[in-house]
Amino acid sequence: MFYQGIKSLMSSRFAREEKGSASIEAVIMVPAMFLCILTFVTLIDYTRLHGMHQKAAYTISDMVSRETLPIDADYLAGTKALLDTLTRNPQTSTVRLSIVRYDAERDIFKLDWSKTEGYATPVSNQDVSGWTDRLPASMVHNERMIVVETSALYKPPFDVGLGNKQIENFIFTRPRYAPQVLWQDLEPDFAGS
Repeated sequence: MFYQGIKSLMSSRFAREEKGSASIEAVIMVPAMFLCILTFVTLIDYTRLHGMHQKAAYTISDMVSRETLPIDADYLAGTKALLDTLTRNPQTSTVRLSIVRYDAERDIFKLDWSKTEGYATPVSNQDVSGWTDRLPASMVHNERMIVVETSALYKPPFDVGLGNKQIENFIFTRPRYAPQVLWQDLEPDFAGS
């Protein structure tokens, strides 16, 4: 009996009628296509910004590697300003510069100095000792490496479920024109007061 009812419904004019199916498909598909477009725009924007941050980190690393004079807090503030300018995105970003040297006898890295501009904290000697998997294995005893770390918060233009992401870069470079890059703490001159 149930089977006969379904058979009669399927053979009826209602089941064969196709008027209005395009408008129903449009009601279903247009929002789905719009969501896909917003998702693609958000992913492309994230990829674009991630690439810009990576290029800016390489630029800062190259800039520091060419220094022959000691750098100071003003120089570090300038690197963060450069990061914000190159990425055209001055939101919560940070730059951390660290100089590490390789101890071949103990197969660990030791920290010469680490300074930061932004919300990150400087790394400690304990933090860098295990960086043997992050830095080149071909370093010689007491060779120094410049480590530039940048981080920025990415807020997507559309809420498509991606959420806020942290864009982080870890770039290392050997010093080019000097055996190491030095840090200079500037002392205020009170003699002239």
